[in-house]
Amino acid sequence: MAGAESLGQSLYRHRTGLGIGALIGLFSGGIVGLLLGGALGFLIDRALRTSAAKYNPQQLFFRATFTVMGKVAKADGRVSETEINFAREVMARMNLSEEKRREAIECFSEGKQAEFEISSVLLPLGALLRHRSAVKLMFVEIQLQAAMADGEVSPAEQALLSEICRMLQFTPDEAQALLSRIRAEQAFREQAYRAHQDPQQFSGATLEQAYGVLGVEPSASDAEVKKAWRRLMSQHHPDKLVSKGLPEEMIQLAKEQTQEIQAAYDQIRKARGMR
Repeated sequence: MAGAESLGQSLYRHRTGLGIGALIGLFSGGIVGLLLGGALGFLIDRALRTSAAKYNPQQLFFRATFTVMGKVAKADGRVSETEINFAREVMARMNLSEEKRREAIECFSEGKQAEFEISSVLLPLGALLRHRSAVKLMFVEIQLQAAMADGEVSPAEQALLSEICRMLQFTPDEAQALLSRIRAEQAFREQAYRAHQDPQQFSGATLEQAYGVLGVEPSASDAEVKKAWRRLMSQHHPDKLVSKGLPEEMIQLAKEQTQEIQAAYDQIRKARGMR
């Protein structure tokens, strides 16, 4: 069933090439020509789209996001319902069109296959984004969130995340710092959500979590806290990210992160009495 669904999605995605090839084949060779022309048109359309994706940062980022997300979800042997829901949630937050949603699902399914190699998308992505560190950072953050969707990062997921960071030229220390910050960000988000749902039970995100979101220690000076906040806000600025290759569909994800960074900074500033 899954294989048939993937084939159907692929045929739909490349329907233009398939249809044109089939029509040309029909007029030149009848029914046999229709079948051969359709097959040839499908292959040409797929090759052209794949080639275009290799040189289009936004398209490559989109494809890499969901194929690698599928690989991360399958890293420990099975894809949980929580991980599937996370992928669906990301698609919903991006407000994808029906066609782009089908493309994202197709990419996620491709990434789950045992034969899929992340190097096929990460090496071209890394080359295109070599001097666009903020966009690479956004990509890794999404994959870290996917790995933590079920509440923990398994050894297999940890190994895969390390490989992802290596291919995108993040050092082990940078990768570990990112993981720690994303964990704090997730805890901050969950606690804030619970406080919003039931103010009597929860008092909101903790100050420790807020420091974690900014990636600084509670002992950091006011100047260090402000510097970290400014750096993160600049790195996640939606307009800057889109201009450097982030797909426009993902602008909402960047906006949400800047909101969380700002909320964490506001909480720290209030606790410290900073202006």
